[in-house]
Amino acid sequence: MTNPDDNRKSLRDLLAVMAALRTPGSGCPWDLEQTFETIAPYTLEEAYEVADAIVRGDLVDLEEELGDLLLQVVYHAQIAEEAGAFTFEDVADGITRKMIRRHPHVFGSKEERAAGAGPGFWARIKVEEKAAKAAERAAAGHAGEAVTNPSLLDDIPAAMPALMRAVKLQERAAKVGFDWPSLAPVFDKIREEVTELEEVALRSDRPEGGGEAVADKARIEEEFGDLLFVMANLARHLRLDPEGALRAANDKFRRRFGYIEARLGEQGRTPADSDLQEMDALWDEAKRSEQD
Repeated sequence: MTNPDDNRKSLRDLLAVMAALRTPGSGCPWDLEQTFETIAPYTLEEAYEVADAIVRGDLVDLEEELGDLLLQVVYHAQIAEEAGAFTFEDVADGITRKMIRRHPHVFGSKEERAAGAGPGFWARIKVEEKAAKAAERAAAGHAGEAVTNPSLLDDIPAAMPALMRAVKLQERAAKVGFDWPSLAPVFDKIREEVTELEEVALRSDRPEGGGEAVADKARIEEEFGDLLFVMANLARHLRLDPEGALRAANDKFRRRFGYIEARLGEQGRTPADSDLQEMDALWDEAKRSEQD
């Protein structure tokens, strides 16, 4: 909740607090031990909590979660400043300039504003930025770090949620024509991947020579990954967000299982006191009540 006190804290105060926490001798021992790597998981967690508050429509929580996410930005910037790499002001300057640069139809010349946001203009600006960044790194002595033959897929973060990253990889490849032209071959590929997964999974269940089954976990995992990847491609073709669809499915499962728990609780029982047949019937009951 917004603080009604006139003595409101500002971004400058937050930066000062973080600097104090990271000051050797007088700062917080835990904060002083942190690095980019140890803080990164918290950054991801806070981003998810922001998204969760939005999904729940809880603006009170959203205010708090945005503050937690802002703290992560301040934290990383403080560590970078200590290393002599960049400061929070550099981060703010960079993103402000980028937003202005990427919106010439808003901030540009009279001619650019009149032209509006034409087809492909965003992609062209990003290409120009990438080339400028490469030249800047080369001038700064980082030329040796450059990839000899850069890929279209190089700048898609590996730490991105896997389903989301699958869609991003596929979108990028589709821009140069590496894509199925319609839904039909995508469904064909799904059936192919299901068959391959089924074969290797069931094979691991069958005893060899009368002995115990040997589970080829690596192969099963590979085939399962292939199936998830093509499912992400189906979501892209259907213009769906696979992460959002799975979140909705998770919520539905949680809601219906909660119904099972509630109905059993009316009888003084828990799911552990029930069996699959009874719980499955209650699941169907929950499903019918939702449809009604």
